[in-house]
Amino acid sequence: MTNAPTDVQIINGPDGKPAFVVIPYEQYIAQQVEADLIPHQVVSRIVDGATPIRAWREHLNLTQDEVAKRMGISQPAFAQQEAVNKPRRATREKIARAFGIKADQLEL
Repeated sequence: MTNAPTDVQIINGPDGKPAFVVIPYEQYIAQQVEADLIPHQVVSRIVDGATPIRAWREHLNLTQDEVAKRMGISQPAFAQQEAVNKPRRATREKIARAFGIKADQLEL
């Protein structure tokens, strides 16, 4: 076994056991994107009764009109899609692209 250089640091707690891991920020961000995490704010809005699409739109600070323009549809058409709890897969994929997220992140 070699002692190859690494960007990861392990910080031990008072008991001498590993308690924290420090990694480069870029690596942390890459892991967050890869993990398909759902932000707490989005989950909280869904718990409060919002559809996943609405919760994401609000989290991203987008208006219905802005999302509709990104999708090439009218605002009323998007409003109908946003009101559906479990839209069709093709619809989820189009909305996810407009949001800049993965379609799986709209499945809650």
